Amino acid sequence: MAADSRILVTGATGFIGRRLTRALVDQGYDVRAMTRRPEGYDGPGTPVGADVHQPETLPDAVKGIDVAFYLVHSLDDNDFEKTDAAAARAFGSAAAEAGVRQIIYMGGLGADDEKLSPHLRSRREVESLLGEAGVPVTVLRAAIVVGAGGVSWELTRQLVKNLPAMVVPKWVDTMTQPVALDDVVRYLVGVVDQPEAMGRVFEIGGPEQLTYQQMLQVAAELANGRRVRILRVPVLTPRLSSYWLALVTDIDVTTGRNLIDSMVTEVIVTDNSIRDIVPGEPIPYAEAVRRALAVDPV
Repeated sequence: MAADSRILVTGATGFIGRRLTRALVDQGYDVRAMTRRPEGYDGPGTPVGADVHQPETLPDAVKGIDVAFYLVHSLDDNDFEKTDAAAARAFGSAAAEAGVRQIIYMGGLGADDEKLSPHLRSRREVESLLGEAGVPVTVLRAAIVVGAGGVSWELTRQLVKNLPAMVVPKWVDTMTQPVALDDVVRYLVGVVDQPEAMGRVFEIGGPEQLTYQQMLQVAAELANGRRVRILRVPVLTPRLSSYWLALVTDIDVTTGRNLIDSMVTEVIVTDNSIRDIVPGEPIPYAEAVRRALAVDPV
C-alpha cells in the first residue's frame, strides 16, 4: 500500500465517504474530497467540485489521481437504474482518460444467478460500467452497513424508537449478513493499491447471518432494554410497505421502496477471500449497534 498515492473520494460527504476520507487522511494519503458544493465542505482532505451526473465536471476532479473511490448511487431517484448507469459510464471514461490505476466501488451482495431486485441489479451493472473504459475495478459487495448516518441504520433506529409493536410482511424472515461501518472502512482502505485486489470482486460482512426480525430485536433490546412485538402478515406488498415506512419514519417513499425491494433477496457472504488481503475479525452485529447508538442514540 503506497501512502503517497493521490486518492479521490466521490460521495465524500455521504455516510461511508465521510468516515473513509478521514481514515485515508489519517493513513497519510493525499485525498481529494469530491462534492457538488466544495465551498461548503468542512471535512478532511482537499475539496474538489464535481458531479458524476455532469460529465463535463469530471476531468478536473480525476486529473492526477491514482486511486478513485466511487461511492455514489441514487436510491431516492425513481429512474435510478438509468441515472446510475450513465454516471458510472462517464466516471469510468474520465478516470481512464486521466490515467487512474484503480477504481474501488461499494456494491451489493446477492448471488448473480438469483432474480435480483432493481436496486441490486443496478449495482451489478455499475460494477461493469465503471471498468468499461479499461481501469481495473475493485468491488466490495456488502449487505446492510450498520453505522450512524446510514439509511438502513436510520430506518432501524426510528422503527425501534417509534413503535412498541410492528405489523410486518414475511420478508422480515429473509437472511442477511450485516457489516459494521468500521469494518467497511477498514476493508476499503485495505484494498488501496493492492495488486491482489485489482479487477476483483470481494464479499464483506459481519460474523453473523441474521434475519431482519432478529436485527430489529437486537437493536430494540440494546436501545430500549426491551424486545419489540412483531406480528407477521402474509401479504404486505413492497409498495404498501414503503408507504407504511414513510408514515412511521422520515424515510421517503421512493428510498423505502427501493430498500424493501432488496429485502426479499437473501444476501449472505459465500466467499471470505477479502480476509487474505485485509486480515482481521469482523465486528459482531450487537457491537456495531452499540457503536451506532453511541453516536446516534434512540
